[in-house]
Amino acid sequence: MKKAALLHNPTAGDNDFSKKQLIKLIEGEGFGCAYASVKEEGWDQFEDDTDFLAIAGGDGTVRRVAKALMKRKLLDKQFPLALLPHGTANNIACALGIDGEAQSIIQRWHHYHLKPMDVGKVHGLRDDLFFLEGLGLGIFPKLMKEMGKVPPEHLGETVPEKLNVARNVLCDLVSKYEAKPCTIIADGTEHTGNFLMVEVLNIRSIGPNLVLAANADPGDGEFEVVLVTEDHRKRFQSFLQSHIDGEVHDFNFTTIHAKHVKIMTDWKDLHVDDERIKIEAPVDIEIEILPGMLNFIITE
Repeated sequence: MKKAALLHNPTAGDNDFSKKQLIKLIEGEGFGCAYASVKEEGWDQFEDDTDFLAIAGGDGTVRRVAKALMKRKLLDKQFPLALLPHGTANNIACALGIDGEAQSIIQRWHHYHLKPMDVGKVHGLRDDLFFLEGLGLGIFPKLMKEMGKVPPEHLGETVPEKLNVARNVLCDLVSKYEAKPCTIIADGTEHTGNFLMVEVLNIRSIGPNLVLAANADPGDGEFEVVLVTEDHRKRFQSFLQSHIDGEVHDFNFTTIHAKHVKIMTDWKDLHVDDERIKIEAPVDIEIEILPGMLNFIITE
């Protein structure tokens, strides 16, 4: 019998699964199950007889578990990750092709392969900064700031409502956001301009399920650097509006493939995954890719 360590965020998404329900589903498929809430102390003390970690939560929970794994010593046992997505956006699960009802996902754990996932390592800000989804400057850190001001009662009740609130706020921001100069050096090639958005992505989508790099492979050993300039403002607005209207239009973003990225800017803030970081002075940010740092359980 394979044993799972169930790492549960009970406050994620629509809170659609309780501890009891999740354990019942996993044990019902013949897996052993040790439960821990990521909201409680000691959740990251994994037993040696654990075969894999099952993460029930959203993107933030996946990142939290990844951080705990990357702090382990090289000779410590490493664990593959199985996702039970029930956050709001679930961008990481979408990038890995993991969807469906929890029971269906768990049933497929009997037959799986491992998918490696790269990690982005950030230099120039502070120690221990990394990302699974992406690092970005411009409009997305601004969106995070503005969403923090939205009263909880205005965020919507369901996941689709919450996503659309964020998309509406973002669309409004794009109409008035001031493009700013930035220099990006991707694998030695310089790119300059006035940008609304610079995103160094490891996966295909960020934020409220916006697909910015449709062909991104999180395990291919390189980033997708997405650039949106002042010249693309109206097209970007149209792209966002199509998401709001439920009729998604393609947008051919300027995309650069690179293993090493340097960003020189005097922008005041940025985001690393779902964390917004304030920058007090102009910085040179360097980003390197760490190939195959994590392994995810993928089913057909």
